[in-house]
Amino acid sequence: MFNEDDIRNFPEQFDRIRNEIGKSIIGQKEIITNVLISMIAGGNVLLEGLPGLGKTQLIKTIGKVLDLEFSRIQFTPDLMPSDVTGTDIMNREDGAFRFQKGPVFSNIVLADEINRATPKTQSSLLEAMQEKTVTAGNNTYKLPSPFFVLATQNPIELEGTYPLPEAQMDRFLFKLNVSFPNKSELMKIVALTTGREGQTSEKICNGDTILKMGEVARSVPIAESVFEYAMQLILNTHPENEDAPEITKKYVRYGSSPRGAQAIISAARIFALLERRYNVAYDDIKKAALPVLRHRVFLNFEAAADNIDADHIIRKLTEV
Repeated sequence: MFNEDDIRNFPEQFDRIRNEIGKSIIGQKEIITNVLISMIAGGNVLLEGLPGLGKTQLIKTIGKVLDLEFSRIQFTPDLMPSDVTGTDIMNREDGAFRFQKGPVFSNIVLADEINRATPKTQSSLLEAMQEKTVTAGNNTYKLPSPFFVLATQNPIELEGTYPLPEAQMDRFLFKLNVSFPNKSELMKIVALTTGREGQTSEKICNGDTILKMGEVARSVPIAESVFEYAMQLILNTHPENEDAPEITKKYVRYGSSPRGAQAIISAARIFALLERRYNVAYDDIKKAALPVLRHRVFLNFEAAADNIDADHIIRKLTEV
């Protein structure tokens, strides 16, 4: 059973971390909130947006504030899987092979522009993202704890990008769309980056804090009726389901996997705590629906022709 003091302290601890990150990141409060929610839930995050919107800076700042070991992998078309995971290297002295760990062996792995690498290299992260392990030859190596992949992706319309495989998309707890800053935010960003050095974020907690917050969140109860609502929402993304809404049958090619169901419950528990509630409400499920499902609902050609995106479908489904 949960500790009531931990429950009460959860929102304050979360706000402290978010505000410290906000010292170095102008705007993007919702993005910061959702990245932290995903990390507390033990999940990976995919950030999509045009180059230059501060995605990489956000992830670096999070690593600094949480005092977590950080590594950056720049994904390019010539990047090989062993460049990510590591490889066996022969020792000249005794002729024995030893595993040389790659940059994936870190607490936070920034997979920068992940969709510029080939599908073969993209898939090298699959085991790490799901099992938190790396297999090389006959040996399996455990990754540090906590472990998160925070990936950035350019819109697939840009030249030189490869769409991520569905199996890899499914291993991201959240997909977040990073929008262009408004005029006020843009002025602050330019003033901060072109003038004298301003306020910077500092370390205020560590990985154990995030792990403990995750344990607290998992203890939040959920009523059976709310749980059923969440599961029905997942089922409503499947066009082959007889009871699926008409919009799903018209525009969706295939819907969310069971990982989506797991993700929506995990995220909803944290949304409840941030509202200082000790149980999950229907609104928490609805808040979690967009970032959890937008990359798990795949649309057909008719949706493209009618200029319908996944966010529109999900919003309609939460209204059912």
